[in-house]
Amino acid sequence: MTAPRFAAALRTEGLAVVEVGDWEDHNRNHVGPWGPVHGVMFHHTVTRGSAHTVSLCRNGYSGLPGPLCHGVITKDGRVHLVGYGRANHAGLGDPDVLRAVIAEKALPVDDEATVDGNRHFYGFECENLGDGEDPWPQAQLDAIERVAAAVCRHHGWNTVSAFRHLDWQPGKVDPLGVDWKAMQKRVDRRLGSGAPGPSTPAPSTPTVSLRRLREAALGDPKRPGTPVSYKGVITVETALGDRGLLDELYVDGHWGTRTTPGYARWQRSEAGGGYRGDDADGIPGRDSLTRLGLKAGFKVVD
Repeated sequence: MTAPRFAAALRTEGLAVVEVGDWEDHNRNHVGPWGPVHGVMFHHTVTRGSAHTVSLCRNGYSGLPGPLCHGVITKDGRVHLVGYGRANHAGLGDPDVLRAVIAEKALPVDDEATVDGNRHFYGFECENLGDGEDPWPQAQLDAIERVAAAVCRHHGWNTVSAFRHLDWQPGKVDPLGVDWKAMQKRVDRRLGSGAPGPSTPAPSTPTVSLRRLREAALGDPKRPGTPVSYKGVITVETALGDRGLLDELYVDGHWGTRTTPGYARWQRSEAGGGYRGDDADGIPGRDSLTRLGLKAGFKVVD
């Protein structure tokens, strides 16, 4: 799939998709090939907190640069796209498993680590501590089902092509706590139902009131401290932060003096409408906010 088709396939399956920064061009293609792609792999992150988890999976850490996957499935069921192309998620795995995935047959026990999986698999990290006790909310399990179905549906694969990190690389246990046989049955039912789309309620899409957001943008900077005058502010600030337009320190729910220039940078960007002069004043308008919502997965209301 092309990157836009990848995002479209996920949305068509009823998923709430958040596009993070330059995800379409963020990859590790310069260090090795990407493709042919044969399956989609699921992991757990061993992290807590959606913002931290998404940032880590996008940027990586010392010794393992990002992206660490293509998408992050947070506990609220949203899918945050952080990269497209080669990603550091699968590592070396069993060639017998790769052959079984390609043949769409039952997977053998993985007892070797000699084949480059980063080349051959889509990867999705799921926000979870991975200790066997951290719960898997229904919204998150539903999103895993939909992601697996969306990718398999596009490629014409069966459910065997959606598998776990533990099926690929010896010593791995992730995603720990997910009943994978039950998940495979869910994906089978979804694929067998025919056309993509919700068969169960999709995760609710966050909404942002343009009127209340503008009131906060015009009023909050004059207030002392960081009062959260309207919860939609943090939704927009998070979207700006995901695109490198606002430092994480200022993603606090208060439309302060740093948020206004951050939003102005969004307005001036091509994706934000390419506004210039007084039209890029850092105060949200319907067009620029709607454009941001389409990228970040929220809906604009009056």
